[in-house]
Amino acid sequence: MKKLLPLILFFSLLIKFASSQTPEITGIVIDVDTKEPLIGVSVLLEDSTGTTTDVAGKYRMQIPIGPHELTFRYIGYAIYKTRINLKDGQALIVNAALKNSSKELNTVVISASKFEQKLNEVVVSMSVISPQFIQNTNKVDMEEAMDQVPGVTVIDQQANIRGGSGFSYGAGSRVLVLVDEMPMLAADASDVKWSFLPLESMSQIEVIKGASSVLFGSSAMNGVINMRTKYPTSKPETMVEMYCGLYDIPKYYRWYDNKQMQMESGTNFNHSQQYGRFDLVVGGQVFKDDGYREAETEQRYRMNVSMRYRFKKVEGLSVVLRTNVQQAKGGLFLIWQNDTTGALVPLGGMDTATTTISYYTTTRYSIDNEWSYFSKKGAIHKLKGRYFETINKNNTNQQSTARAYFSEYDFQKKFADIVTVTSGIVYQYNKVKSELYGDHNSSNIAGYAQADLKYERWNVSVGGRIEGNKLDTVKGDPTPVFRTGVNYRLTNSTNMRASYGQGYRYPSIAEKFVRTEVGDIIIYPNDSITSESGWSGEIGVQQGFKLDNFKGYLDVAAFVNRYHNMMEFTFGPYGDPLHDPLGGFGFKSVNIGNTKISGIDVTLAGDGNIGLTPISMLMGYTYIDPIYTDFDSASVVHTNSTTENILKYRYKHMFKGDMQVGIGKFSIGASTRYFSHMDNIDWFFEFFIPGIKHYRDNHLKGDWVFDGRLSYKIDKNISFAFLTKNIFNHIYVMRPADMQPVRSFHLQVVLNY
Repeated sequence: MKKLLPLILFFSLLIKFASSQTPEITGIVIDVDTKEPLIGVSVLLEDSTGTTTDVAGKYRMQIPIGPHELTFRYIGYAIYKTRINLKDGQALIVNAALKNSSKELNTVVISASKFEQKLNEVVVSMSVISPQFIQNTNKVDMEEAMDQVPGVTVIDQQANIRGGSGFSYGAGSRVLVLVDEMPMLAADASDVKWSFLPLESMSQIEVIKGASSVLFGSSAMNGVINMRTKYPTSKPETMVEMYCGLYDIPKYYRWYDNKQMQMESGTNFNHSQQYGRFDLVVGGQVFKDDGYREAETEQRYRMNVSMRYRFKKVEGLSVVLRTNVQQAKGGLFLIWQNDTTGALVPLGGMDTATTTISYYTTTRYSIDNEWSYFSKKGAIHKLKGRYFETINKNNTNQQSTARAYFSEYDFQKKFADIVTVTSGIVYQYNKVKSELYGDHNSSNIAGYAQADLKYERWNVSVGGRIEGNKLDTVKGDPTPVFRTGVNYRLTNSTNMRASYGQGYRYPSIAEKFVRTEVGDIIIYPNDSITSESGWSGEIGVQQGFKLDNFKGYLDVAAFVNRYHNMMEFTFGPYGDPLHDPLGGFGFKSVNIGNTKISGIDVTLAGDGNIGLTPISMLMGYTYIDPIYTDFDSASVVHTNSTTENILKYRYKHMFKGDMQVGIGKFSIGASTRYFSHMDNIDWFFEFFIPGIKHYRDNHLKGDWVFDGRLSYKIDKNISFAFLTKNIFNHIYVMRPADMQPVRSFHLQVVLNY
């Protein structure tokens, strides 16, 4: 019996241990004002171990017996602490309501590192555009919205940031455009269909300036524009925006009858609502434009639906299904007849045999699916996919059907509220059937990982990616890229940063295989063009300020972008001199060599009240010095309009500004844009296209364009606005032979319920 006593004692202790339960705490974290659940809140013990809240704002955590201090920490919110004392086997519910902090800038972004960060703590330069700004300025599509972002220009639907791109109409992009972190570049030309993007369902636009290929891959070497769509709150919301506009009489020749009025009109709507665990967002747009240029009309219809379900039996699991559909038709104006009497008339007139007008009908739709799981230990798993199809039909034998299949698995985990690790695997397959490019397919696969450390005053980011590409049967070599950055909080309102990031871009199907004609101008294919690569670096400082309840920041950055084997469309003798028009001269995408773009970027932004007066502003100045690093004047004299060392189709100086001030129920706002003279273009345009050299010789000082608006808020639900775009009816172009809109007057009604 004595020998059995230790064994009996051991099993008694084992039974007691097995029957006891580890203490557990659960709860939900909400915004104290809106009562909405907060996703991704850090719930921490004294030793910094803990978890994060899921998509429903809930958390669950097993902790040791005894007294503890529990801390709830969330970006842009005041820290909340509470003390608890857990007994053996106890299950305790601890809820928290966090208050939005008014002592700091609360702009929160996701795109920089794929998780929420305060804008002043990221390691790269970023700009943020709100839906209120889009609505206040009556931007009819995403392309027009980008007009007011400092350092960003869009020329013929091709975005460039800090002069990273020139003019390559409808083929290739160094700026990756995303919707909810998934790419929206078409499979054939890798270009952006701006009007397809659902602005009416937007929650925020985030613009990253600089190479971002580590997290986002090819085409992100100049930066990223990420449009985040909204989720519903506990209160149903409905927005309807209606507007109509009238084009004024041009300063030059008016091509339409004196009794005819060219108009623009549209309606945007959005409704969002929660039904228990089911979230629904429905939006759409109807738009019609008579055009200020002859035959350049457009009609488009778009509808988008977003649904999310948060599972009850599996806490932390949710599924999202989104779809967006658009039908559009119209005419596309490419080149004017001349810069005076024919500035708004297409080259070749309206004769079907000679005109440079192209009539199109397009159908576009996308389907997204995303599964997200917030584990009890704080890990986040996301599996997402997108199908994006574009069907282009026109009267110039340029039909094309392009299908893009995108999929990504993303894993993220925060350790001790200090290090966040993000990693993922991406696969994309593109299939193109086209009269314009031929039939082709391409694919790429990539893996990436990044670690972000936040410790005391420091934020440090380090990451890498490797990606392989295949076009038809030709495989490219795997491409590794690296990025790193650091942000240091010098004072409570001053942050300094430095970053370095590598980037790359594969040629699009259009750049390699396009062959088409615009009048007598031929665009030639180049199946031997090679990928481009490069890197960007910057140092910057952001100074926050607060005046009464007006909060803002001043951001100054010095940057340099280097490109190896840069791809650009260039005029030259690429065709058959005996049988092709213009003796075989035309345009082709070629590797122009190694380039460097350096400069400074200054942004001033703010929002809030001074006294009882609400004020919002966004303005910025950008200077660039775009050059060839291996410049040889003899090699470019036959293609460029100048022998100076400067890249084509860039503006050295650019300024953008917007400000709105409230006066009682009235608000008055103004926008301005300045672009300096474009020093270098293809000499072909000056030599062959009437009016271009005359226009350029008489516009050497650049262009200022001003918009103005006045709005009146009847009550919290209804507002009216009168807007004038291009107030002084200024004559200007963004690229040769492309006259920009004349003055126009707009009436807008916005209903919010």
